[in-house]
Formats: sequence, structure tokens, C-alpha cells
Amino acid sequence: MAADNAVGQHTELTQLADERVDFRFKGLPPDADGLTVGELAAQGRNLFTGGFTTPVLALSAECVAHNLALMETYSTRHGLAFAPHGKTSMAPELFARQERHGAWGITLAVPHQVRVARAHGFRRIFLANELVDAAALRWLAAELTADPEFRFVCYVDSERGVELMDAALREAGATRPVDVVVELGAGDGARTGVRTEAECAAVADAVATAPTLRLTGVAGYEGEVPQADPERVHAWLRRLVALAAEFDKAGRFAGLDEIVVSAGGSAWFDAVADVFAEIPELSAPVLKLLRSGAYVSHDDGHYKELTPFNRVPEEGTLQPAFRLWAQVVSRPNPEQAFTNAGKRDAAYDLHLPAAQVVRDARDGSQRPATGIEVTGLSDQHAWLRTSPEADLEVGDWVGMGLSHPCTSFDKWQLIPLVEADGTVTDYIRTYF
Repeated sequence: MAADNAVGQHTELTQLADERVDFRFKGLPPDADGLTVGELAAQGRNLFTGGFTTPVLALSAECVAHNLALMETYSTRHGLAFAPHGKTSMAPELFARQERHGAWGITLAVPHQVRVARAHGFRRIFLANELVDAAALRWLAAELTADPEFRFVCYVDSERGVELMDAALREAGATRPVDVVVELGAGDGARTGVRTEAECAAVADAVATAPTLRLTGVAGYEGEVPQADPERVHAWLRRLVALAAEFDKAGRFAGLDEIVVSAGGSAWFDAVADVFAEIPELSAPVLKLLRSGAYVSHDDGHYKELTPFNRVPEEGTLQPAFRLWAQVVSRPNPEQAFTNAGKRDAAYDLHLPAAQVVRDARDGSQRPATGIEVTGLSDQHAWLRTSPEADLEVGDWVGMGLSHPCTSFDKWQLIPLVEADGTVTDYIRTYF
């Protein structure tokens, strides 16, 4: 990570620039071995002529910057706090950039991810899961004791979960209560969360008897609403808001400086904005916390189809930032070619990669990937079907768009951040 991209309080991020480049990081120039990441970034090498090997995943610097700014504007316009889901990238530098663009904090899913964020200095973490692991709770208790400015919030969705949390925190000698929000499930057949309002009240009652916990709000994930459509999603979000109001009326939030109401994936944040605008005045200010995460890179498949900006184009447009570059290593016949990137390199759980551009190995010129279709992936090869207009030969580079950011980031430990002219300005370190 380039030193000039370090963000404010996160001095821990400077350690990323000091990491040595070597064989662990695929795609990087072999002659860069021994340099620090910061030294390599300072060289400003070109992705195509600077010694990078294929396959190599690139993130567009311009698209990432655009997406960060757009969601900052969107959140501000709709009066939402923003804790983007960090499990998308697991990249502390991107977390810091998200904070620089107005994020309240970072959402995470499991204890390991929280440890990564804490190791890099992040002090506001929302864990979108119930935490019942005793070892993780002991660690959390120590973190809360050591850092009075550390704010942590997590789900509770069962009385048994509350019992396990309380027992582990008592055993750990916790000195600060852990803030929890009751997770309202999205319906029968959905993922986690309490299914009925009566059961939510029972979980809240259990929290009230646990001195190691403090009830601070309600939350959930509208992306799990069965047969989701605008009407069903809006209806569930209104249930969530009504639950917060009912809890407040019953005095469950007495003494709080702030009540948390949280939802929001990457497919329905427009519905969250609509319904959270209807939250009535409660006994304390409401932190309306949106948690969408895939926006930072967006994609050329799943989220390109699902993004709410398709429904509200006047609000803006996200830009896909990923491009996977692979090299043609076999051209056995005019209808077929193979590149050297496969399942180990490309997301394939939702859609196959899409060929977008060809870089000619002879003269470096680029042209659209006309007549080229990715039809399958082996572990280390992409299968290409080619028509006569493809004009493809061994040695050419093929740039492919990817679907599903979460399973794109997790295949690469160090990702070049590339400007439109091919200059690599930075490297994004991931921790999966």
C-alpha cells in the first residue's frame, strides 16, 4: 500500500506497505521479489509491460473511487449512517477508504474478520451474526476493556445465544457490556433471525437479565426475504421499524444515547432508504445503519443485474471495477481457445467470467473481445468458444469481467489497483 494512501487514525495500515513481495502473491512481477509493497507501488509499473505475469486480477482505481463517492453521496442524501460489509473485500485499506468516504464503521461476519479489523485500528464494528464462540468472546471482552473507544455491536437471535454469551463474558471478567441488537428474521425459510415479534420480545427479555449485554436496537437482512420483490421487502422492513418502536414504547431502550436500527444488503438499499425515512421519533436518536458492501468493486454480473440503481437511475450508477487478465495458452482449432485462468482465479459461483477485451501480444493494441465466449472453467484454464471474427492467437491477453465481488476478492491476496492507462498505483491486501 502506498504510504500516501494511509488514512488518519489507522496508523496500523502503514504495516501493509512494509510487507515483502514474493512468491505468495500471484501475478506480481518476479523481479519485484524482496521489494516492499510500498516500494513496488512507488515504481508505478504498467500492468502490461511492467513484468506482471498472467493470470492477474486488476482493480480499476477510477471505478473504485467513483463507487466510494457515489455511496457516500447516496447515504448522506437519505440520512443513513453506513457500515459497509467488509466480508466482501476483507481489505483493510478499502475499509479505510470507505471510512474516509463517510462510513460510520465496518460490518463483519465472523470473529476472524473482527480481529483483522481491530489489528488495523478500526474502532466501530457491527457483527452481522450472533456471537456464541467462548474463545472469541473472551478476546472481545479483553478488546473492549483495553480500548474504551472501541464500539462493537452484534446480533442476538435466541435465548440460548444470550445465555452462552453471558456465561462466556462473565467467565472472561468482562468490564463493559457488549451491545446487541435483536435480529428479526426475514421470514419462514429465510436464513438467521428470530421469526416472530413475540419471540423477539422473549430474546430482548433474556438480554435484560444478562448484565454482560446491553440491548441497543434491532436489525436484520432484507436480502433474505422469501420471493423478494419491492412489496415484500418494504413490508418486512416496516416490521423491523415497528419492532423498534414497540421495544422503545416498552422501555427496552431506556437510558440509551442512541438506538440502532440496521438493515441493507446490496440489492435492496433503496427500499431500506424508503422505509428508514419513516422511522418515527423514538426516546433517543436513531442510528439508521445501512450495511451494503458489494458496491466498492461492483461487478459485471450478479450485482450489475440486481443493483437498486437500476430502479433509481437518477441516483447514479455503480461501475464494475474488476478485470481478470489471462493469457491465451492454447488455440487447438478455430472454434476453441484456452487461457491460463480458471476456478482458482475467477469467481464462478453465480456466473462465468465474461470476455471483454483482447490485448494483442504483437503490438499491445486493445480491441473488444468480439466473438469470444467463456463456456467453462477448469482449475487453471478458461474454455473459450471463438467465432471467425475473434482473431485470437496464442500469447494474446484476454480481459474478463467477473460476477460476485465476494468470491473474486477471496482468490487474491494482493491486488493491483490500476489506472486507465495501465499504471499500477497501489496494491490491495486481502485477509480471508
